[in-house]
Amino acid sequence: MPTEEAPDLLTTHELAAYLRKPIATVRGWRYRKVGPTGFRLGRSVVYRRTVVDSWLAERERSAA
Repeated sequence: MPTEEAPDLLTTHELAAYLRKPIATVRGWRYRKVGPTGFRLGRSVVYRRTVVDSWLAERERSAA
């Protein structure tokens, strides 16, 4: 049985679920440029999981 790997690219909806935040919050972060950096891929905005995890680690360090 193959193991499921976490996708490298997350959509806005997937990122919101991953962070347990409303989609509007994630969109607001992108608009205000305070959240993880995303980019357009066709019509969708996607986020690299490595960038998201680095952003989370930075937030954690700054809170300590």
